[in-house]
Amino acid sequence: MADEHDHDLHEHDALDDELDTADEPEQPSLDPEVAARRAAAMSFIRQLGDPVLKSRATEVDKFDESLRRQVARMAGLMDDAIGVGLAAPQLGISQRLLVYRIGPGAPLIALANPVIEWTSDEQEEGEEGCLSIPGINVDVDRPIHVRVRGIDEEGETRVIEASGLEARVLQHEIDHLDGVLILDRTSRSQRREAMRTLRDRERAEQAA
Repeated sequence: MADEHDHDLHEHDALDDELDTADEPEQPSLDPEVAARRAAAMSFIRQLGDPVLKSRATEVDKFDESLRRQVARMAGLMDDAIGVGLAAPQLGISQRLLVYRIGPGAPLIALANPVIEWTSDEQEEGEEGCLSIPGINVDVDRPIHVRVRGIDEEGETRVIEASGLEARVLQHEIDHLDGVLILDRTSRSQRREAMRTLRDRERAEQAA
């Protein structure tokens, strides 16, 4: 892994000392062709330690063919990576744009400049993973119901009232647009354990 990743691990350690952050689970065994597509897609996805993942993305101001191509590319990479959601910053693009698909065969949803207009008081803890932190799953508390307003790839205003998994995915991806990761949302103990797992994995890869 890159030096930036190592820097980010140390940064999280420092934050832990001072304060005492669904896309997808790790796939244990995949068809070789599926695994190859997933590996190729993952090579485009920025990983923990990349500064773009900790920065607020900029507003989308042009709704043209270029944006539609970007949506199609994001959807293809998300599907190949076996994820349910993907935000533009995960591809190194500082753009307030996300895509998601809740389950195989479900319609693709693309939202630019999404704003959470309302959340329920009722929250639920759920396990979340992230394509930018593969192999790590942590528990995150989120509102069960949300209303989100955004603009689709055709430039039309879209309001989504979502519950359950869809609400969680929307909140997760909007977090990405604000530079927030699941490690920022979980408990201190789970964050420590996740960082320990990442350090152990990095050492193993360096020794291999």
